[in-house]
Amino acid sequence: MRALNIAATGMQAQQTNVEVISNNIANMNTTGYNRRRAEFTDLLYQNMKRVGSNSSDNNTIVPTGIQLGLGVRTASVYRITEQGSLTSTSNSLDVAVQGKGYFQVQLPSGSTAYTRDGEFQLSSTGQLVTSQGYTVLPAITVPTNALSVTINNSGQVSVSLSGQTNDSIVGQLQLAVFPNEAGLEAQGDNLFMETAASGAPVVSTPGSSGYGTLLQGYLESSNVNTVTEVTDMISAQRAYEMNSKVIQSADEMLQTLNQVKS
Repeated sequence: MRALNIAATGMQAQQTNVEVISNNIANMNTTGYNRRRAEFTDLLYQNMKRVGSNSSDNNTIVPTGIQLGLGVRTASVYRITEQGSLTSTSNSLDVAVQGKGYFQVQLPSGSTAYTRDGEFQLSSTGQLVTSQGYTVLPAITVPTNALSVTINNSGQVSVSLSGQTNDSIVGQLQLAVFPNEAGLEAQGDNLFMETAASGAPVVSTPGSSGYGTLLQGYLESSNVNTVTEVTDMISAQRAYEMNSKVIQSADEMLQTLNQVKS
């Protein structure tokens, strides 16, 4: 009874679907979060009569054949990298990316991670860091006697100092773009790592051709649409129930067959 195994793969696929949706909903307020979408493919087919094979000695061809599917499997969980809405925070160290690009972050291991979360803070030495204390690259240090910090659209960081008429430039934020953003590997804490699938990063100044611009005092919200996620979750739940109904029906058919034999 193939239906038992086929329906079981369907239940497993819809369980994965619900898990992906639930993670989207859980992160609906996570800064810079990109919603995920589960994608599925059908499994191999069992050929009972191969299409295109000879059906007689006169070289007549089987027009359709008989192929029985064996179910479904999860092909990937795709990250949708569309822009989230921008929310005003009135915090001078909060920076949102409008368009393509990722901030660079140095991890304690020395490797570089990438993030869309521009919720920056200052360390005890005045260095620009993430909420986890990781250094933002290129490293930027704000003087302790700075009266204000300004970050323009092209990522130039300047400070106002007491007794000085003009602002002093203390650093330049840069953005990294990838040939395949969806190929980045999520590490948690809103961080991503380069992979062979993502390709090597290309770093440049915000506002350059192909790069987004920066907006000080704003953060990028999650791009999760709660109405869409709830609708998808209900659809996945119904599909799960239908697959369970198939298993129940197949079991009843087997019981009937056993009764006939007895």
